[in-house]
Amino acid sequence: MTKLLILLTLLLPSCVLAEAPVPLRAEKVAAHSYVIQGLPGAASRQNQGFMSNAGFVVTKDGVVVFDTLGTPALAQRMIDAIRKVTRQPIRRVIVSHWHADHYYGLQAFKELGAEIWAHEAAKVNLGSDAAADRLAQRRELLAPWVNADFRVVPADLWLSGDADFKLGGLHFKLRHVGPAHSAEDVVMFVVEDGVMFSGDLIFKGRVPFVGDADSKAWLAALDRLLELKPQIMVPGHGPPSKTPAADLALTRDYLIDLRQQMGQAVADFLPFDEAFARADWSRWQGMPAYHEAHRRNAYNTYLLMERESLAK
Repeated sequence: MTKLLILLTLLLPSCVLAEAPVPLRAEKVAAHSYVIQGLPGAASRQNQGFMSNAGFVVTKDGVVVFDTLGTPALAQRMIDAIRKVTRQPIRRVIVSHWHADHYYGLQAFKELGAEIWAHEAAKVNLGSDAAADRLAQRRELLAPWVNADFRVVPADLWLSGDADFKLGGLHFKLRHVGPAHSAEDVVMFVVEDGVMFSGDLIFKGRVPFVGDADSKAWLAALDRLLELKPQIMVPGHGPPSKTPAADLALTRDYLIDLRQQMGQAVADFLPFDEAFARADWSRWQGMPAYHEAHRRNAYNTYLLMERESLAK
């Protein structure tokens, strides 16, 4: 029987073996604040969509969650991780922005009765063609973790701007800093802990995903993050930072490099393919997510710089 089991295991397709849950744990970064750090790189079957960060804050009157990871299954495991820390009810979920890797776990938290807050600029994503295309892509890429049972959960409260609230003796400052990485970017600052949950305004240790973002506005938004003087920054991707000002540098430098190289190409009337081939991308080529994200980032920045040049 043992030999038969070994033989069957060897014959199992790699996709089945890969379905063992990826490692997921909560790391304490301050007195009340925790981060669940995703794996490097882009979403894949190998990482089961666990490629972004989420966090939570434990107060004496309940838990506040920031983002919900990239699948309902990951969100349920996040809930399990929270339960290892506290039995306090999960009161509220703050969604940084409506990209799949940050909000696809919402339904697991909604089933617990958590109240969901997000910025109203995300409303246009609900029912859009882009959202439908992303869901189809995720169902193909991340089955069975995103399947026919997945549903998009809207916010219970759509914010129109900044918002502050208090729960269990802690003060929370929500700041709408979009349009930047997305139109609806919201960051959360936990005053007593000095912790800033930045969402995808900050990428650490991997190439940022720029997509069709307004990189000029994004650069301005980075300065706004520092106005609250965070002691710890939890980025949307990568490890927490105890030197927030210094660790803004990767995201800032990447955006500036894209804008400078693609801006010069536009000024020289170079077609994109030629401009991309000529550019020196050596600083970024060895980083996670380079192959998945960089060319698209460069192309959309090229189009952005064309629009900016015409607006002058």
